[in-house]
Amino acid sequence: MAVARDRDLRVRNVHIRDNPKDEAEQVYVTGRVTTVLRLQQPCDPARTKMLGWEGRFEPLECVGKRVLLEPLQDLQPEDRFLLLVTLADGKELPFTVTSIGKKEWERPDQQVNVFLEPESRDALQEELKATRQREEELMESVYRHRREDTADHALARILTTGAIHQTSFVERRKRLVKTEDGAKMIVRIFEGNQKAAVVLTVTNRHPSKSWSLAEVRLRTTRPGEDQRAPFLFGEDKPFALRTDRNEIAPGQTGIIAVVVDRSAFRTNAGFVNTLALEFYRQDGFLDTYVLLDRRLVRE
Repeated sequence: MAVARDRDLRVRNVHIRDNPKDEAEQVYVTGRVTTVLRLQQPCDPARTKMLGWEGRFEPLECVGKRVLLEPLQDLQPEDRFLLLVTLADGKELPFTVTSIGKKEWERPDQQVNVFLEPESRDALQEELKATRQREEELMESVYRHRREDTADHALARILTTGAIHQTSFVERRKRLVKTEDGAKMIVRIFEGNQKAAVVLTVTNRHPSKSWSLAEVRLRTTRPGEDQRAPFLFGEDKPFALRTDRNEIAPGQTGIIAVVVDRSAFRTNAGFVNTLALEFYRQDGFLDTYVLLDRRLVRE
């Protein structure tokens, strides 16, 4: 299983100081996902407001020490909404609500812990927890890069550039898929020496929403199983995945390449004849799937 991590949600700490020169803290949100501001004291629902939210967000919720934000759809990069959170003691906390950005720290916020006293016990504990989490993510990133530094990943990278002639792959099948969210996909299936490959060319025809890959799964199929996705009961198998971009903007085209080694067809009971490759988009919906025949991997 491969999961796109660029849109992963996160928990983040911010410290508000009484400095008039400080800019409003940014809060990064994404469509149809609730972002929670966690405060140190209750907020005042009557005086907690966001400007211009109508038609773009669910009604703002101020419940106890929590403020809940949920966009109805993904925001555009230029969108900015002023959020003013008023605490029970009358203190006003300004925030700028915006879309996710391209930088690593501009992922959607699942929860934002807001601290007024940076040296308080709670703030220090949360900061220690965040530091440990960053360390774990860094180690995981290093491990993932080492794990993906393989010949199959190099082949997949070549396929994303369109340089098929530099490989031993031969195209065997091609089909067109049109998805419900307006994407057009050209699926090309390749036969190779001890390997098979799939190249997915995605054109985003949605007028305003970007397309991105959330997850790819490769699983065995069982004899007599309905050969239609989703395939829930097969054994997960390894593969190499590369994309030419993290996100496909409206009107643009991107390429996803998958390389499957012959060993993926092997199980404890022997070789299986078919593997199912499933592609899930950013909202978790299955966009398309491919059945790979073992005859694609030349002996």
